Amino acid sequence: SSQSNKGPYEHFMLKEMFEQPSVIAETLEGRIHNGRLLEESFGHVATDLLDKTKNVLIIACGTSYHAGLVARYWLEEIGIPCQVEVASEYRYRKTVVVEGTTIITISQSGETADTLAALRKSKELGYLGSLCICNVPESSLVRESDVTLMTRAGPEIGVASTKAFTTQLVALRLITIALARRKGLNAAQEKTYIDELEALPRQVEVVLQLSDSIKQMAQHFSDKHNALFLGRGPFYPIAMEGALKLKEISYIHAEAYPAGELKHGPLALVDEKIPVVCALPDDPLLEKVLSNLQEVRARGGQLFLFSDHNVKIDLDVYENLTLSDIYPSTAPIVYSVPLQLLSYHVAVLKGTNVDQPRNLAKSVTVE
Repeated sequence: SSQSNKGPYEHFMLKEMFEQPSVIAETLEGRIHNGRLLEESFGHVATDLLDKTKNVLIIACGTSYHAGLVARYWLEEIGIPCQVEVASEYRYRKTVVVEGTTIITISQSGETADTLAALRKSKELGYLGSLCICNVPESSLVRESDVTLMTRAGPEIGVASTKAFTTQLVALRLITIALARRKGLNAAQEKTYIDELEALPRQVEVVLQLSDSIKQMAQHFSDKHNALFLGRGPFYPIAMEGALKLKEISYIHAEAYPAGELKHGPLALVDEKIPVVCALPDDPLLEKVLSNLQEVRARGGQLFLFSDHNVKIDLDVYENLTLSDIYPSTAPIVYSVPLQLLSYHVAVLKGTNVDQPRNLAKSVTVE
């Protein structure tokens, strides 16, 4: 079947990145219509659970954890307190249950050992209920959760997660809209959010067309030993995901920092040998990020930017690729894609085994 062969693509990872427009559309199918969220598609158990939800605790590992970190910004923006925990940490520490808290677990495989153990622990502690975002219908996580929101990404073969991540974010966006309704979201605002989700497949398609330009950019990374990724707000977890991808498949040591933390230490690492990658959406934090990038430039750091076409950059940058017509509510999803492509092209240039990086497994079913 086409699911298990690479078709015209050199690697599964490349194929999976290019499947993102269609699997995002697939994940939205039957869940939104005419500018409305079709919450009934979640099932009545979900509706009851969301009605009672006052707080959210997200538990995940790796890339799924980064998806959870983005969702925290979305949820708190609508007035829902949210905590995000690494499953392997959460499961072994003494935790405090806040009344009215729903657990959301996120896992591509639904078999991630630490996430499953964390879900089981949370059940004993007496949370409201559990919702999982998962890509494998018959998995343990799905069986053991009260409610499931499936990502419909199809089988993901590449160890470094791409399409599972973007569809997890889409699912989290749907949950955010459902909870926002309970916080007084009006129909006009809901329509805006839904329209922005509907535009997502096309936007991702446009970004994927930057692949060749990103391949050029990647040449500056293949001989490097370190890289720095910066972001603010929901783009900080996107920077974390970008750094993780580079580590996973190109074996380059990469770190992500909130841009405002530069002065608190990482700036000491910046010299003319270090590439610094940053997403620059046209958002309220733009001026702050630009001043952080100015600090990087002043110390010789090489800037590689992915910016909104409305952003004026008076900086000496190595390369800047522009993205246009991106909406604030879905921007983190769109900006994750060029970072996936960057790590992919760097890994190919270095000749690593992109689909099966050393020391890693697709599904971490052991502790």
